[in-house]
Amino acid sequence: MTLDIQRFRDLMAGVCAPVTVVTTSEAEIPYGATVSAFASLSLSPPMISVALGQGSQLLARILRTERFGINVLEKSQEETARLFAARGADRFGQSTWAFDHGMPRLAAAASWLVCSLAQAVEGGDHMLLLGVVTDAEKTAAPPLVYSERLFGTHSVLLERETERKKKAKRLTLLGGDMQ
Repeated sequence: MTLDIQRFRDLMAGVCAPVTVVTTSEAEIPYGATVSAFASLSLSPPMISVALGQGSQLLARILRTERFGINVLEKSQEETARLFAARGADRFGQSTWAFDHGMPRLAAAASWLVCSLAQAVEGGDHMLLLGVVTDAEKTAAPPLVYSERLFGTHSVLLERETERKKKAKRLTLLGGDMQ
C-alpha cells in the first residue's frame, strides 16, 4: 500500500525545518534557491546534507562545480526566502550579497557554511547532497524556520534575543561596553 502524496505532504508540513538559501557560482555568476531540506550530518568530518529536486538548475550547477554555500536565514528574512523560492525572479539583483570563499553569501544570514560536495545520492524525485563543511560562521541571530506552511522562529530563541537587547541597552545607558 502506498501512502497518499497529499497526506504525506500535509504530515511533513508539520515538521519544523530551518530555512536556507543554497547558493553556488559558475563563471562568477551567482545562483541560489530556498531550501528547507537541510540538516547536520557528521561532526568528524563536519558534514551537512541538503536535498534539491532532480530537475533543479541549481542542482545541475552544484554537480558541475562541486561546491556550494548554505545561508541559514535569520528570523526576519521571510521576504528573502520567498524571493529565492520564486521562479524567474532576479534573486541576486534584489538582494544584498557578496562572494565569500567563491560562493554567494547573503547579508544578515544567521549562519553561513561553505561546502565541498562529497557525494550525491538519488532519493525519489530529489537528490541528497552530502557536503563537507570547509568554512562556517554563526551569528547570535535566531534562525528562520518553516512549519505548517508558515515562517517563524522558536519562541525561546526570541526570548534570548530580547534579553540580549535589554542587557545591551542597560550597558549602554550605564556607559558600559556592549561586548
